[in-house]
Amino acid sequence: MNKKGIKKTIIIIASVVLVIGAIIGFKFYTVYFAPNVTDDAGYVYINTGSDLEDVYAAMAKSGTLKKMETFQEAAKQMDLALRIQPGRYRVKKGMTNRHIINMIKSGNQEPVNLKFQNIRRKEDFAGYLANKLEADSLAFIKVLDSAALVEKHGFTQENIYTMFIPNTYEMYWNTNPEEFFHKMKAEYEKFWTAERKEKAAALNLTPVQVSVLASIVDGEAIYDKEMPIIAGLYLNRLKRGILLQADPTVIFANGDFTVKRVTYALLKKDSKYNTYKYAGLPPGPIMMPSIAAVDAVLNKDDNNYLYMCAKEDFSGYHNFAENRTQHEINAKKYRDALNQRKIFR
Repeated sequence: MNKKGIKKTIIIIASVVLVIGAIIGFKFYTVYFAPNVTDDAGYVYINTGSDLEDVYAAMAKSGTLKKMETFQEAAKQMDLALRIQPGRYRVKKGMTNRHIINMIKSGNQEPVNLKFQNIRRKEDFAGYLANKLEADSLAFIKVLDSAALVEKHGFTQENIYTMFIPNTYEMYWNTNPEEFFHKMKAEYEKFWTAERKEKAAALNLTPVQVSVLASIVDGEAIYDKEMPIIAGLYLNRLKRGILLQADPTVIFANGDFTVKRVTYALLKKDSKYNTYKYAGLPPGPIMMPSIAAVDAVLNKDDNNYLYMCAKEDFSGYHNFAENRTQHEINAKKYRDALNQRKIFR
């Protein structure tokens, strides 16, 4: 072969090598470094115990990838199967397969904001948590109803609800129910400072009893500024050994939260939560007590009120009375207003 032929062959071989190199380079770029997220960027949820096929299914369900095949290739080459971390991952536009895979391998997930207050029942709370976190509501109920667990921390199955301090918390999506319980117990300990405990002791109440009373105050008060007055009233009744006769406890005992008027039939309900029948505080809260209500009890208004009744103007405020005679006048005004509006239950 002459020099001209050799040169031509070299050029051809070089061209082929360049083309192959370009193809390999492009594939390498496409698999690892090309943006692979659609405009519908969002969250990918990878369950605890997931394998590689489960990850692929989660990615497909999220609808965030442009090309699933390049993600699968990168996942295999980067050994994702060996280090799958469950969680809730934020997938953003412009991310590459390499970025997403490293994020999952490192467990670099975005936390969930849990914001709860005034949830009435444990079942409702478990449902809320199941909607925000990985575990289902039955798993949360199982923990909340675990006598061994709650008693270990100084609570009962009936008053455990007082441990949950309403607030906004950051938590990872795959936090399991027991981990959640322990995190909330830590928040409870932080909330009940020495000062709050001293105020509770001055009222001859434990922190749990304060929260139980606070749940009743929450049930009565629409406006926070009335809470200390209502708290003072109920503490007066407790101190004198008078039945609390709190309508919200009757509604809770009957389990019908649509009630606008507490009737005699409802008052007959035989339940420890019915404070028209049983003296003292009920065995547990009637809703998750708010911080405002707890502090209202601890900083109660010093008054001589023993009775209260909703105002007849339906403003949400109350008429308070120190004696039965004045209370009957207030109660008649409210009953008449209910009758006029044809509210009989």
